[in-house]
Amino acid sequence: MKRNHVVIFLTIFFIGSQLILAVTPKKWELRTLKDFIHGEFKGVSISAEGQLRLAPQEDFLEGPDEEFYLSLLIARDGSLFLGTGHSGKLYRRDPSGKIELYYQVPEMDIYCLAQDERGNIYLGSSPNGKIYKITAKEKGEEFFNPQEKYIWDLEFTSDGTLLAAVGESGGIYAISPRGEGRQIFEAQENHILCLELTSSNKIFAGSGGGGSVYSLDIQGKAELIYESSYEEIKSLVVDRQGNIFAAASGVLVKSKNKVAFPFLPTTSSQNIEITVSPSSVSSSSPKKSTSPSLTKHPSALYRIAPSGLAERLWSSEEELIYSIYLDEANGSIIFGTGNKGRLYSVDFNKNLTLLFQKDSEQIYLLVPGKGKIFLLANNPARLSLVHPELRSSGEYLSQVFDARILSSWGRLRWEAKIPEGNTLQLQTRSGNSFEVNSTWSDWSPPYRRGPAEQVLSPPGRFIQFKVLFQSPSGRLSPEVSLISLVYLQANIAPLLTSLQLLPPNVVLEKPLDSERPIWGLEEKDLDHKKKDRDKQLKSTLLAKKVIKKGYRTIVWQASDENEDSLVYSIFIKEAGESKWRLIRRDWPEEVFVLETNTFPDGVYALKLVASDWPSNPVGQEKQAEKELYPLVIDNSLPVIKNFQPVIKGKKLSLSFNVEDAFSAIKEVKILLRPEDWRLLVPVDGICDSQRESFKVQVTIPLDSDGLLTIKVVDEHDNVGVYRHAFN
Repeated sequence: MKRNHVVIFLTIFFIGSQLILAVTPKKWELRTLKDFIHGEFKGVSISAEGQLRLAPQEDFLEGPDEEFYLSLLIARDGSLFLGTGHSGKLYRRDPSGKIELYYQVPEMDIYCLAQDERGNIYLGSSPNGKIYKITAKEKGEEFFNPQEKYIWDLEFTSDGTLLAAVGESGGIYAISPRGEGRQIFEAQENHILCLELTSSNKIFAGSGGGGSVYSLDIQGKAELIYESSYEEIKSLVVDRQGNIFAAASGVLVKSKNKVAFPFLPTTSSQNIEITVSPSSVSSSSPKKSTSPSLTKHPSALYRIAPSGLAERLWSSEEELIYSIYLDEANGSIIFGTGNKGRLYSVDFNKNLTLLFQKDSEQIYLLVPGKGKIFLLANNPARLSLVHPELRSSGEYLSQVFDARILSSWGRLRWEAKIPEGNTLQLQTRSGNSFEVNSTWSDWSPPYRRGPAEQVLSPPGRFIQFKVLFQSPSGRLSPEVSLISLVYLQANIAPLLTSLQLLPPNVVLEKPLDSERPIWGLEEKDLDHKKKDRDKQLKSTLLAKKVIKKGYRTIVWQASDENEDSLVYSIFIKEAGESKWRLIRRDWPEEVFVLETNTFPDGVYALKLVASDWPSNPVGQEKQAEKELYPLVIDNSLPVIKNFQPVIKGKKLSLSFNVEDAFSAIKEVKILLRPEDWRLLVPVDGICDSQRESFKVQVTIPLDSDGLLTIKVVDEHDNVGVYRHAFN
């Protein structure tokens, strides 16, 4: 198998060495976060300034084999309690790493967990949501049933009251230590998804079914702080100054028959929308009802001042934000997204850093703990711990770059800072399919010397590179700020897609401020000496069409995959001739006006040749040609023959023939003053040939001047006139 690959790539290399290449090299350059973000980050981060470096350390913690991880609680003894879906199981992971099934509920999902001062664990289950109190392993009971479908969040106040955010009615319950609860807030939306408490017991809540942020006290007196244009507010944090940070997501689409269900981690085969009939929702007031969009997952991160003024710190049309964490020490917000499994940090000046990317599709929940962050991810379900220390190795894999044409690769250049003891190397591979597969080349030998090396991958249309980082210390990292690759496309012949003639005598008029009033007319014929090549390339789509006798306008469309500059040569030959005659060489426009008076009347063929020689060295230019037939040049006047007038009383009978050498007769009119011109119809009823016969009878006006005028117009607007005097 390897031998076959070697033969294939040697063949490609040999063919590539024979390529006729465009003279102008092109460059693929990555310098900013926006440039690099389309790649894959495996243990590598990218800063707001566009610097690639090793990512923060992530320790993977062993967890149970479950489809989803939905909630996490760090207990006072350092144990981790993990709520799962869709099995309704609560697991405990003790400080030594031992995992045990701690409790199981009949409902499918456990979205939230809380712990009271005595160490009891409370969990909210869904659907048909209930709150359970667990005092020990396998010892628990139903603590409170709000008669709601979903329990989304649980929080304890300083006096031991348990707050529960619920849906589908959309409200908050306050529950005493004895399990006695009351609804303190009922929202206009279908769901209250998240709660955040301050040290003064001020409650902030985010809703779903219309993403709003509320502020309320324990008595339930509420104030709408901010109403977003998104479907839901998934996560909230509040800083010491009272600024609220809100994760908003989803498209708000009004619906009369559906109740919205928040975006949750899903597998690729699952539908993320659940609908119920409105009659099943317990509600005493109208609700905002929505259904999420499945085509896009727009989301945003807001900072909302205490006054309610909101500022967007980050937004995306592709990544759905799930959870946020306030890193006040560094003045930033850390947040997880899907479906690329990315962890970001954004400071209050909107400087974004991609911390790392996971193999899981969603980073679903961030839980802080003693200077570290616990992370829940899904698809597949993972539990991990993020440290501020750096990883010892990582890899950045670029997106596949499309050179659009089979190309030869030049030098790979990079700008990097490499601390002593660290290593950095780059590799490339190429192919002729967008999807990387077995037909691609193997990864090249490493490029290490820098700052630029010749690419060793064979010619191809597509190329990809990867950057490998190594740091033994975990404190310092190589930093890459620029990667560029020069390539030379194989020269492809131009493509002439259309060639056509405008009607006879029709020209395209330029704007009044133009030096040449007609598009495509040669400058020497208007005594213009100065050439303005930039203006010559303007589009003729908006040009005004006017009649100018003796001209024929040729228009065409051409393209070049190399984006080379094109020039055109126009040739002509008369029907029956074998040799083409050159009219104009290296014409820069896509319109040319032919002065028909400089050619004998007849039937001609046109040939247009497009060449890319201005952008290529001698001998490597390419051209394309297209022919057009027929081009009729007719400047001769139609004539009237066999004219026979007969006068009988006041009647004038006429019989005559009309002939034209090259064109069909368009119209014939007669004038007997003081009457106006009158249209005549030939014997066969229609003017459609080069010869027409007419037999007409007209009444002679009493005050006629005795002069009959016949006017004949052919298809090229040549006008022939015949006059006859009579008594």
